[in-house]
Amino acid sequence: MNTPLPAHTYTVGCVASGPPCCDPVPHLSIANLSIAYGGNTVLDGVTLDIYKGCITALIGPSGCGKTSFLSALNRLTDLMPEARVRGRIRFGATELLDPRLDVLALRRRIGMIFQKPNPFPLSIRRNLELPLREHGVRNRDALDARIETALRDVGLWDEVRDRLDGPALALSGGQQQRLCIARALVLEPSVLLMDEPCSALDPISSGVVEELILRLRGRYTVVIVTHNLAQARRIANYAAFFWMKERVGKLIEFGRCQPLFETPTHPLTAAYVSGSRG
Repeated sequence: MNTPLPAHTYTVGCVASGPPCCDPVPHLSIANLSIAYGGNTVLDGVTLDIYKGCITALIGPSGCGKTSFLSALNRLTDLMPEARVRGRIRFGATELLDPRLDVLALRRRIGMIFQKPNPFPLSIRRNLELPLREHGVRNRDALDARIETALRDVGLWDEVRDRLDGPALALSGGQQQRLCIARALVLEPSVLLMDEPCSALDPISSGVVEELILRLRGRYTVVIVTHNLAQARRIANYAAFFWMKERVGKLIEFGRCQPLFETPTHPLTAAYVSGSRG
């Protein structure tokens, strides 16, 4: 089972109501990362560390490479025609861009949550059972225990425990997104990648998912793309600001959330977070 990481020493939080910032212990280290599709470079020269147990928000206008960056972290770029990824991504001692890497095993350790909820058109139970069986879990008691744990982690167990064999597509949008998060958690990953997980939800459902993301902090390393700057300030320990320069996505500024929003060092960051650009 996935157990909580060792306790962090915390410094000043991002905002008064936001999460505390954790010690900068690199979980993923990215160096000089560039991504191109065919002859079109969409992201160039990105270098930063993603810190263990923290929430890192990727912010910036549409089209500046945030989703491509996220997709490279668990090699979903492999599924994109003519995608070329250069640079280095280290996950502990593992080089993620090594062509010999077991990509299926990687995606078990680094899960992805997409913008729109995408449950399988199966029962709630089968949505969680299928990935477990794919990864070799066959014992009925083990399956049931891990399914219950994942549903409890996302706050769905009490809502669906009596209809696990009912269709997942009958759930509300917010419940479907929490089920998709549970589907990632059931594989006991250490990193969760989230591509605008609240953008397709109503405000109430969005708030429920946001609270869930906060509860995951410390147990999981979370990297989230969001266009909601208020959300980034509420939940993130760190923020990375991306921008287009000469039609290529660039990382402009990265750091602790509070300083990046309140005292940014780059004028583009200051203009974006103040609402005068982007």
